[in-house]
Amino acid sequence: MTDYVEEQRNELEAIESIYPDSFTVLSEDPTSFTITVTSDAGENDETLEVTLKFTYVEKYPDEPPLWEVPYQENLEDADKEDILVLLKQQAEENLGMVMIFTLVTAVQEKLNEIVDQIKSRREEEKKRKEKEAEEEEKAFQGTVVTIESFLSWKAQFEREMVELKRKKQKEDEQSGKNKLTGKQLFERDHNLDTSDIQFLED
Repeated sequence: MTDYVEEQRNELEAIESIYPDSFTVLSEDPTSFTITVTSDAGENDETLEVTLKFTYVEKYPDEPPLWEVPYQENLEDADKEDILVLLKQQAEENLGMVMIFTLVTAVQEKLNEIVDQIKSRREEEKKRKEKEAEEEEKAFQGTVVTIESFLSWKAQFEREMVELKRKKQKEDEQSGKNKLTGKQLFERDHNLDTSDIQFLED
């Protein structure tokens, strides 16, 4: 016949030596204790942390211990649910053997997995935002100007301006609206510079 008390006592001693800083006995009868499990550091040194509370039942390890998660840090409810499901699954697989170390290790691995998921979610989010910013920038960018394209635009622009000036002048002359001033006549026709002198000489 299995000596449950003996097995439980031996496991407790082993657990205490494995997790000296995070192991706390809460009560002796029934034996109840907590172990705090922390993930590897994530982004910005963020860590996930859960405190697992285990209580031995009379026929443990032939029956699974009771467990709960009284405390958690940086953990979402969905992740906590996953941990409880994982504990149940691991306990069923390990019935008949002392299993606290196995359960704690499984939770530790799960926390590290969650940290990795958070990292990759953030990476994806970052990439998505960068892509959106790039798309926006492209939309505002318009045509890229090179020296060649600028020079060809400038030549075209100057031709158009000359054409516009000529048209305007023609219109003004036709409408007789714009009689040129003496100064403008001189600027336009350099023969006028000498015409007065020529006239006097004649």
